[in-house]
Amino acid sequence: MSELTFEQMLEESLKTIHTGEVIEGTVIDVKPDEIILNIGYKSDGILTRNEYTNESNVDLTTLVKPGDKMEVKVLKVNDGEGQVLLTYKRLAADRGNKRIEEAFNNKEVLTAKVSQVLDGGLSVVVDEVRIFIPASLVSDVYEKDLSKYAGQDIEFVISEYNPKRRRYIGDRKQLIVAKKAELQKELFEKIKVGDIVEGTVKNVTDFGAFIDLGGVDGLLHISEMSWGRVESPKKVFKVGETLKVLIKEIEGTKVALSLKFDDSNPWKNAATKYAVGNEVTGKVARMTDFGAFVELEPGIDALLHVSQIAKEHIEKPSDVLSVGQEVTAKVVDFNEEGKKISLSIKALYAPEVKEVEEEVADDADVVSVDIDAVIAKQEAEEDNE
Repeated sequence: MSELTFEQMLEESLKTIHTGEVIEGTVIDVKPDEIILNIGYKSDGILTRNEYTNESNVDLTTLVKPGDKMEVKVLKVNDGEGQVLLTYKRLAADRGNKRIEEAFNNKEVLTAKVSQVLDGGLSVVVDEVRIFIPASLVSDVYEKDLSKYAGQDIEFVISEYNPKRRRYIGDRKQLIVAKKAELQKELFEKIKVGDIVEGTVKNVTDFGAFIDLGGVDGLLHISEMSWGRVESPKKVFKVGETLKVLIKEIEGTKVALSLKFDDSNPWKNAATKYAVGNEVTGKVARMTDFGAFVELEPGIDALLHVSQIAKEHIEKPSDVLSVGQEVTAKVVDFNEEGKKISLSIKALYAPEVKEVEEEVADDADVVSVDIDAVIAKQEAEEDNE
């Protein structure tokens, strides 16, 4: 038997490799755009940045260091210069494909960081596999601007898996819908009419505010925002603000809310404060042809009929009064059940007591009728608004 040369013995001691084979190597040098590995072959393996990751311009020296061991896949045994070309990302992608397939089949919830915000949705990477989440599947509500998701970790499921076309679609919406349904069920099992709960202002409109109660959005209508009048909800509430609200009504999945708490009801002590004969002061809140509504306090408006504004005859309230003007008058009628109060400035003047009493009594009948008409008219106008 002939003796082998040193070179022959060295070559025989080295393993053989083939294209497509998965091998392990040890990092012996790292450059910003290239990694060199000892793969136990006669030539070292070269792993370029493009074959390490899909992220462009990344500095490999920040990710890998000499001595690290890596599993790689052989792309070419000889690149023409005697070097072995390797890939890491394709091996990771192969394994990632299996991982995504398993997640798709098992309906597994995945978590990944948003790597790109695109015009039509979000892009995430799981084990070197890019997954696209369309804008319509990002949330259960339409979101025009998706930039807030950049760099965020989000949860999703794989709704479409097609490795031949490299089409991998993620769905975050169904997780949000399912979570909300769960929270909604839990909430409805706990709450009832009359409860006071805490919520967060989610949206404010001209007619009210939607309050997130934790899985259910309740409506706080403008008429329930205060015992007094609220002209514009947008001037009162801000999105994100926390409120304690009263559950006024539950109908199916709809919840009506209120800020009219019973302990702050201005009508509680109204019978004493606004008893017939009491002299009161308030501000003109609004006017009609029949008279002026005077706000005695938030939530309590009294009608000053046109016939009771002055001793002399006037055609309409605006001839002598203006909105915001402070007036002093006497209570001539108090209806607690109907929550109606009638005032008279004329009654403050008493040259002849008997004459005034008769006149006020006559006018009170007129006022009582007109209050109903005016309030009905006001409510109709507010509904039309």
